[in-house]
This record gives sequence, C-alpha cells and structure tokens, in this order.
Amino acid sequence: MSQESPTTVAIEHDFIQKSSDRISVTVVAGDVEDDIRECLETVKWADEIIVVNSGTDRTAAIAREYTDKVLVKEWAGYGAQKQFALEAATNDWVLSVDSDERVPEELREEILRVLTNGSANAGFYIPRRGYFLGRWIKHCGWYPDYQLRLFRRSRARTDNRKVHEGFVVDGAVGHLKSDLVHYTHPSIEKAIAKGREYAALEAVEKAGRKRVNALLVVLHPIYEFLNCFLLKLGFLDGVYGLMVSLIHAMSDAQVYMKIWEMQHVRRSS
Repeated sequence: MSQESPTTVAIEHDFIQKSSDRISVTVVAGDVEDDIRECLETVKWADEIIVVNSGTDRTAAIAREYTDKVLVKEWAGYGAQKQFALEAATNDWVLSVDSDERVPEELREEILRVLTNGSANAGFYIPRRGYFLGRWIKHCGWYPDYQLRLFRRSRARTDNRKVHEGFVVDGAVGHLKSDLVHYTHPSIEKAIAKGREYAALEAVEKAGRKRVNALLVVLHPIYEFLNCFLLKLGFLDGVYGLMVSLIHAMSDAQVYMKIWEMQHVRRSS
C-alpha cells in the first residue's frame, strides 16, 4: 500500500483548517432597496451570503447580484426571520448583519484574523456605532452598544423577544474591538416610524408582566428623556443628542399608552 506524501498530507490539513474558518453572512430584509446594495457591498468577502427577504420591492433582485441564496419568506417577526436565516447557513461561523448596517474594512480584517487564528469562543460581541441624521451618536447609551453578531452556527439561536431581538450562544463569548456601523435613523420621519413600530411590539411583550396606570404613562417618558439626555450624557451630542432623547421619550410614551390601553380599555364585540 502506497503512503501519502508529506505534501499531500499538508495540503489536506490546510484544507481542513480553511474549511473550519469559512463564514456565512446572514441578512434579513424587507422593502429595503435603498439600503441593501450598500450593505452587501461590505460583506461580499464572505464565503456565503444568505438574504431572507419578505418585501415586494427590488430588494430581492438587487441581492441576487451578490448571492444565489436569496430566500423569500413571509414576515414572521424579527427573531423568527433571523432564526430562519441562521438555519439556512452552512458554514461553521455566522455573522448576522441588518440591512441598515455596514461592515467596515477594519471589522472585516479583525473577523478574518480571529477565524484564521482559531478561537475557543462560541461567539463575539461587536461594538456598534449608530448614526442619527448622518451624525455618530457617542452618548445617549448608543455607544458602544455591543451586539452578539458573530458566532458558531451550531452553538447559537435567537431569543424569543418580539423587539430588540438578539442571539444567545452556548459557550464563552469574547469582544471584538472594531465597530459595526449602523445607519439607524437617516431621517426624522423614519426615526418616528421605526419608534412607532417598535413601541407596538414592545407593548405586547411587556403588557402581560407590567401593570401600567396613568401616572406611569406620564412619568416614565419624562424619566426616559432625563436618563438619555442627562445621565447618559446625550447633551454632549448637542442638538442631535437632544432629538435622540426626545424620540426615545416619545417611543416610551407610546409603549406605556399602548399597554394602558390593552389593560384598561374593553372593546365592544
């Protein structure tokens, strides 16, 4: 029986190392044709890109320019869509990115360096740099806003939250240093619309475990503004910090008014 040469063994070993370092990027997208191209441009270095689309505009068509794994799924909630995308991934490592997020070169290099060097961690938190009307918000509790977005596929799952959903992993987690960029509120109109959407989901999530009275409807949004603008130093971001704090308070007011409505208003049949 012939023995494999050292060269053959080395090649096979190198292949095993590289296959274990392969990474899938998952993106959940609705009607985001204005965002999806810029998002995918920053992750086209990945070994696999999976886009789960629930919209009706040109998002899916644009995504197919970057990947043949564009999966159409009726909207079932943020967590459910991300879990579906996670289960569709085939590589050992997964990076989850939203359509309004971007992966700068520094973050790409750090991720690839971590995977190449090997890691005992099951996942990594990534600092996220949020932008409001094009301005980086450094305070208001917005930064570093660590997000668990890089993880081993076999060790991760989404949580059950209706809003501000995230991932949980079975095992140790580390922290990366390079920022993920988040263009969360490009306009006041979109900021208010997103706040209204999230408020409705958060109210449903909290209504069963939190009793709300009229006093709380009044006082909690005031607290939220003061906490964001003063305690979390939002004033250091100037007028941008003021507007972020006001929008946080407005969204909070909607959450508590919706909870109060669900708990106190009886609908006639």
